[in-house]
Amino acid sequence: MSFQIGIVGLPNVGKSTLFNAITKSKVEAANYPFATIDPNVGVVAVPDERLAKLAALEKSEKIVPTTIEFVDIAGLVSGAHKGEGLGNQFLSHIREVDAIMEVVRVFENDDIIHVQGSVNPVRDMETIAIELQLADLQTVEKRLETVSKQAKSGDREAIIKKQVLEKYKTTLEAGHMANTVELTDEEKANSKDIQLLTSKPFLYIANSEFNLTTKQFEHLTLEPTTFSSNEASAKLEALSPLLIDAKLESELSELTDAERAEYLNELGLPESGLDKIINKAYKTLGLITFITAGPKESKAWTCTQGSKAPQAAGKIHTDFENGFIRAEVIQWDKLLEANGYVGAKERGWLRVEGKEYIVQDGDVVHFRFSP
Repeated sequence: MSFQIGIVGLPNVGKSTLFNAITKSKVEAANYPFATIDPNVGVVAVPDERLAKLAALEKSEKIVPTTIEFVDIAGLVSGAHKGEGLGNQFLSHIREVDAIMEVVRVFENDDIIHVQGSVNPVRDMETIAIELQLADLQTVEKRLETVSKQAKSGDREAIIKKQVLEKYKTTLEAGHMANTVELTDEEKANSKDIQLLTSKPFLYIANSEFNLTTKQFEHLTLEPTTFSSNEASAKLEALSPLLIDAKLESELSELTDAERAEYLNELGLPESGLDKIINKAYKTLGLITFITAGPKESKAWTCTQGSKAPQAAGKIHTDFENGFIRAEVIQWDKLLEANGYVGAKERGWLRVEGKEYIVQDGDVVHFRFSP
């Protein structure tokens, strides 16, 4: 299962530089708005040291990691919901992704133009939030016109959908994201086709500058706004942004795995920006990884946290889910400790689980099914 993360932000905040770095692509990173017009998609293998160890144990012919698709989308400007800049293209592309990664600029550089004239990440995030909320409000109002007519006929699904749309409308008009709306199970089941931009999960990236001398990220600098500087800093920190230096990540992307690990160690950084983004994305989207390992291949699979064994099996093939019989399960480190499946069976570590088993991150699973 591959999922998509859309990289968004104002022009010249470092989106394309970061995209290039994490996908090792060569998209134009120019010092002017809209260097990225059509969305550029890069598929990134999710680093997982467990796969290599299991592949060595099983003498696997190949290793197949799970992947993430990053989509670099044209810079957003004020008025995008009305079509300003490249607003219409931006909004159509962003509707397709599973999560939104918003990049805000916190570094100072007089040579790189800021579209609003100064560096202020809180103001920039508010600009993007307002544009997305207004775009969603337009969508909700149009849908309400249609659904309200259907609800008058007494159609239960239309009535529930109308309730959901009205909740969204109230929330958006109050200046809040749609993902803050609480829905009942019935409302969720009857409104899956209502796809709003602000109902998606958000990850925030603060494109900062890593000081190679002090080996620390520079402190965020904020100009006075309607908030005091302290209030603005608190507002930004409350979103738990990942501090990443896109320029440094670009340099790291040019190194071999061994060189990159050595350089990160020298800098005192425990992981690369890509690793931080992937870990945050998994937590934000509630995802885990399970593994299938054997002589043919060792492969990672992504599923939603809380998935039962048949649902996880369905990520491999629908036949596995429909004909599910049982799952043979062991945690990856226990399989290594037992030196393989034979040793695991001898020690009683290879468990047989049924349809109600909830798959855990790091489970090595062999599914039994009836064709």
